[in-house]
Amino acid sequence: MVKELGIGVDVGGTNIRIALGDTDGRILARLSEETEKTKGPEGVGNQIIEMIRSLRARETRAGRIRGIGIGSAGPLDLKRGGLMKPTNIPFDFVPLVEPLERTFDLPIYLLNDCGAAVLGERTFGAGKDHENLVYVTLSTGIGGGIYVNGHLLVGKDGNAHEVGHFTIDCEGRLMCGCGKRGHWEAYCSGNGIPNYVRLLLEDKRPAEVRRSLLMKASEADLGKVTAKTLFDAAKAGDKLSQEIIEKIGVLNAIGFACVVDAYDPSLITVGGAIALNNASMVIEPLRRHVGDHARNRVPEIEITPLGIDAVLYGALALVFHPNV
Repeated sequence: MVKELGIGVDVGGTNIRIALGDTDGRILARLSEETEKTKGPEGVGNQIIEMIRSLRARETRAGRIRGIGIGSAGPLDLKRGGLMKPTNIPFDFVPLVEPLERTFDLPIYLLNDCGAAVLGERTFGAGKDHENLVYVTLSTGIGGGIYVNGHLLVGKDGNAHEVGHFTIDCEGRLMCGCGKRGHWEAYCSGNGIPNYVRLLLEDKRPAEVRRSLLMKASEADLGKVTAKTLFDAAKAGDKLSQEIIEKIGVLNAIGFACVVDAYDPSLITVGGAIALNNASMVIEPLRRHVGDHARNRVPEIEITPLGIDAVLYGALALVFHPNV
């Protein structure tokens, strides 16, 4: 009997990752490359095509490929099958579905990356027994994927789960990458944390800031502060960094409370580089504070067992379960 396989594609502003996997969620082979941004709007699709060809050439005897699933950073335009003015790719529209359909005689499926991730969680991860499930990524940006009563929320354009753009600061002190103010992503994402650190340090005594491990790790240059230097300094015992991370935890708790009240999930799983690399420092503060802001009963909140491959698992699941 020929094994049924799928190809999963994770399209990000920084990297494109491709995997060959089976119906049991076993990843058999994978490739990763930096996202091509120098060859026009069609460059990304052409890059994916060449990566798939390379993967298929290596795995010609693995089994029959049923289709290709794509989980992509948004915003999406599902009707046109591509990205609509994506935040981290400098083009107004990036076609994905049409060039792959034109090249491969296979069905092509497209979802937002976090929509794909929550599908992966429900198919292969911690959400198998949950009809009401949310996946949140805390990474370069903040996003979410949502099931309500067993139905994946998609929306008119495929962007029904842009939870990172919930407003958590009505004063709008920081600008989000989308151009709006006060969004969760502007404060607690990998791109937003350095700006939030600089905002908080405006109220600190200069001597206290200079003495901190955070400033030493950043070579006394606030412009060199990153999410990584902040968390690393906190892990090394820096009190100032630990205080800032607690404040980030409060803002994350507000964001998660909005998720709880909007979708009423029985489980929230959390992924993305910030959460995966700093699990306890992210999860523990938001667990402590989320009940202060949520009206609905707070569900279990845990790190995804799918790790950095959540979107890839979801893209594979999309091939085997396209009618989500």
